[in-house]
Amino acid sequence: MAGIPEEHGSRLYIGGRWVAAESAERIEVVSPLTERVIGSVPAPTAGEADAAVAAARASFDAGDWRRTPIKERIDALLRLADRYQAVTELMGQTLTAEMGAPIRWTTGSQAGGSVAIIRSMAEEARRFPWEEERLTGPVTGTVLREPAGVVVAIPPWNVAQTTTLSKLVPALLAGCSVVVKPSPETPLDALLLARLIDGIGLPAGAVSILAGGREIGERLVANPAVDHVGFTGSTAAGRSIAAVCGAALRRCTLELGGKSAAIVCDDADLEQVLAGLRTASFNVSGQACIAQTRILAPRRRYREVVDALAGLAAGLRLGDPSDPATDLGPLVTEAHLNRVLSYLDLGPREGARLVTGGGRPSGQRSGWFVEPTVFADVSNDMRIAREEIFGPVLCVIPYDGDDEAVAIANDSDYGLAGSVWTADLARGDAIARQVRTGMIGVNGFRPDFSMPFGGVKASGIGREFGPEGLETYTEAKALYRPVHQ
Repeated sequence: MAGIPEEHGSRLYIGGRWVAAESAERIEVVSPLTERVIGSVPAPTAGEADAAVAAARASFDAGDWRRTPIKERIDALLRLADRYQAVTELMGQTLTAEMGAPIRWTTGSQAGGSVAIIRSMAEEARRFPWEEERLTGPVTGTVLREPAGVVVAIPPWNVAQTTTLSKLVPALLAGCSVVVKPSPETPLDALLLARLIDGIGLPAGAVSILAGGREIGERLVANPAVDHVGFTGSTAAGRSIAAVCGAALRRCTLELGGKSAAIVCDDADLEQVLAGLRTASFNVSGQACIAQTRILAPRRRYREVVDALAGLAAGLRLGDPSDPATDLGPLVTEAHLNRVLSYLDLGPREGARLVTGGGRPSGQRSGWFVEPTVFADVSNDMRIAREEIFGPVLCVIPYDGDDEAVAIANDSDYGLAGSVWTADLARGDAIARQVRTGMIGVNGFRPDFSMPFGGVKASGIGREFGPEGLETYTEAKALYRPVHQ
């Protein structure tokens, strides 16, 4: 693929060096649009996964990076931001080709957002309390924030770059050594990221990046030399990782699934609701953990809300994701397409009413597309309302009164995101405070890199971004000193 040197396409980035792959096996990347192979990268072996962890362990224990002054660590990451800034267009094109998301989003929110993450976390690191005096008197006490150690970072395919950097950047700023295992669906952007990191002056062993499937991920997570696992992905996979880490008394951060609710109040401005849910519900074709796919509508305005959402869904433009005019691209794989289609079949069988969408669009010669879909007459106990579909599928659930809306929103295994839509901001704030979730917005939902990102219940453990994201990759040490001896 353009921008990836041929010699790097046959090598793995282990311990800060490009090394020849041991195996001839390749991970092929299939375009969700053309359904054809567009590139490949070497498939790492179990031994190479072990070597990456060993390099990280040796680097951390030697202390070359963790003992580097924080200013110098910040400067190194800012060099990465500058290098990244220069390739945002290429990074966006690579992501679009790999996983089918529209180019406006991959270039802006993904590539541009990744640069913003680096700069934001660097600023957080400048003001972070790496050493904090707590005690004065006959004994003084200082709280030291020391690096957590060797980190394994496992991002997903849907927001590959920002989820990678949400782990890699704070871990490096904290002084950790990191092994990144990107998804096999999106290895090309990871290879490009490795090229950028290769030139910022990190010591040997500080970073390894090797894409691989489940077996490689399991190998890395189980390695006894690992101190912390940062994972974004499905709740099922998160449970497995948590079990391994729990048995080993190893720390982990898990950013998992969601089935978030958007509460439309009876005084809401529907134009404002539609403008917000266009992104909050349908971004990346609904392949987002924070997608708000349960729409809670007041019974007296229920039909009006359903009709408005149906109009929004029907008006979205599906097509070539490299076209800036495209709203929704294809789903990432044929297997995932079939999974989403199974839920579209399930909805009517459960008693939901299909309002718009419901299948594959006509006229598409290739590509794993699915129509934006709206189901009405949905009850919160239906599977389509409880399980994460991970596609452009909305379930509109009626309610009577604010208390019932909160109860329905909270009646979920998940608790990641959400929103409240109302003309009364005090009312919206009061409702938002009652919803058990990690993030929620009033009359909008736009996460910011200075704020904690994460969820409760089956949506995960821990937080990313902001000072909380830095703290995740540190250990607190209490240092006591006598004043006089």
